[in-house]
Amino acid sequence: MKQVIFDTDIGIDDAMALLFLHYAPDVSIRAIVTGFGNASIEHTTRNALHMKERFDIDAPVYRGAAGPLGDALGEGYPDFVHGQNGLGDIDVPDPAGAPDKRNAAQAIVDIVRESPGQVSIVAVGRMTNVAEALTLEPELPALVGELIVMGGAFGFNGHRGNVSPVAEANIAGDPLAADIVFSCGMPTTIVGLDVTNETVMSAAYIDGLRDDAGAAGEFLHAISRYYLAFNQRSTGRFECSTHDPSAVAYLLNPDLFETRDAAVRVVSEGIAIGQTIWSAPNPNYFTTAWKDIPACKICTGVDSEALLDLYRGTLLLAMQ
Repeated sequence: MKQVIFDTDIGIDDAMALLFLHYAPDVSIRAIVTGFGNASIEHTTRNALHMKERFDIDAPVYRGAAGPLGDALGEGYPDFVHGQNGLGDIDVPDPAGAPDKRNAAQAIVDIVRESPGQVSIVAVGRMTNVAEALTLEPELPALVGELIVMGGAFGFNGHRGNVSPVAEANIAGDPLAADIVFSCGMPTTIVGLDVTNETVMSAAYIDGLRDDAGAAGEFLHAISRYYLAFNQRSTGRFECSTHDPSAVAYLLNPDLFETRDAAVRVVSEGIAIGQTIWSAPNPNYFTTAWKDIPACKICTGVDSEALLDLYRGTLLLAMQ
């Protein structure tokens, strides 16, 4: 049984990822921890509670970071992508429950201390909660089984930034936190735009989920209208990249991905703020910025057809 902390700024693709996790066999969601990003912390926490109650997800919700540790690229929230409420502006009724009294960072620390080496963190928003957990528990890298991050862009397969020429949104939203996390030695896999833009959900694919995947499929179809419309305006295609679900796919079946090991740093100021840079070890660099930086795994390729089959199959299996 895979034990998972889902760290999310619940927007549309986050919701897709959460249902993927929820319906996957042999997965236990230990916690949903929220953060700012696709919408305000108030909206993302409300969205998490809504999904927990709507789909009977047996996991506590913990409210997390409301803002970045340091400078970030841009201000406000991408309501033109995810809507004002983060879920494509569908109706989100007031939740019956409330988040746990512990904050997200403390919850992360407590859970991995209870089950050292057994818990995976799937982080599909800013890295702020994980960075704050590191402050609370410097031994966190040794306690976490693995950290799977949806974020970054390295130029593989021709994919670079989506909020600047070089920066991806999750990393650009708190570059300092990402740099801290990627440099800390936690076993980390980065699932960036290099692969998430390679896997595309067409309108027909999402229609199929609506028709065949019960209440979950109908929900995903409803929230995706806003997302698809944004992509049509920006790319001319009524489809969407499979960003956050790709991180869950790596958790469930890492063999779908090609990876390489490399040290990763994040630019935390200036014109390239939010850029993720990878490097192989090189003792001849004229800088100490890369000295003793542990390697992460970077996803460089993906079997897109198999990933889409896994996503659809997981939701349909749960309907049986």
